[in-house]
Amino acid sequence: MIRKLSLTLTSLLGLAAATCFAAEKTYTFGIIAKSNNNPVFQAAKTGAEDEAAKLSKEKGVNIKIDWRTPNEEDPQKQADAVEQLVNAGASGIAVSCSDANKLTDAINKAVDSGVPVVCFDSDAPKSKRLADFGTDDIDCGQKTMAELAKEMGGKGVVAILAGNQNAPNLQKRVQGVKEEAKKYPDIKILDTFYHKETPQDAAAKVEQVMQAHPEITGWAMIGGWPLFTDNALKFAPGTVKVVAVDALPAQLGYIRSGHVQVLLAQQVYEWGSKSVDMLYDKVAENKNPPSSFVKGELIPVTKDNVDDYGKNWEKWLPKK
Repeated sequence: MIRKLSLTLTSLLGLAAATCFAAEKTYTFGIIAKSNNNPVFQAAKTGAEDEAAKLSKEKGVNIKIDWRTPNEEDPQKQADAVEQLVNAGASGIAVSCSDANKLTDAINKAVDSGVPVVCFDSDAPKSKRLADFGTDDIDCGQKTMAELAKEMGGKGVVAILAGNQNAPNLQKRVQGVKEEAKKYPDIKILDTFYHKETPQDAAAKVEQVMQAHPEITGWAMIGGWPLFTDNALKFAPGTVKVVAVDALPAQLGYIRSGHVQVLLAQQVYEWGSKSVDMLYDKVAENKNPPSSFVKGELIPVTKDNVDDYGKNWEKWLPKK
């Protein structure tokens, strides 16, 4: 009788354990950034994985991250990854679109199949995506100019470094710079200078423009392209004021040297963590984001906080 009771108790405990295990809901969120080799997207990956672990613990669920980012930018590979994730039974998908036009159809098919999609960093605004988390580009341009005007004492000649002339997000940033510049009657915008988005091409463009226009006293760089290479700024530190977007490890040295006064860091870690939050809220609690665009505030990095900010990259980037 005792043996029977013992066996029954053991069976009940086993059943209870199995029931608890089965009750743990599993969610798989596919994350598709633009390129695996870009540090900003490695930071986003860390953010997604950290948030998945945090929510799993808090909510008593199991959240997995399925990272499907191509090594180099390739919108067709991104579109294929969206389809593959749907076929694999993903609970939700987050994507940073290299080409909104090429991703829109894949996103719409995913949503029509019952898989919610959010965008981060780079949107597909005409798609059925749930929401986009990222930088307000006009605001980004305005903040770049406002910081630069402060460094220049409200007067001088400004050149805008603007990357790809056909990129809609960069066009909006240029618009923001010009709108903000109107507030400063003693600041003249010389021109907007476009270039191939490589560190070498960007640095060559800055050097070429400085030689042609030595009257320039400020650069509004709506992307940090030249700062990814060494010795890109040939002028003496502080003689020309520079404010640039992004604050990747390679750029931080220009703050320390005094060649750049302010870097405006995008919330790259939050690209991942916020995307996971939005997807979990939707699939687990049927809660939509507060709006279709969720703004990530820019973080000014200066000599005062550059070392503290730099420590983030030690946590965000994979250990070699």
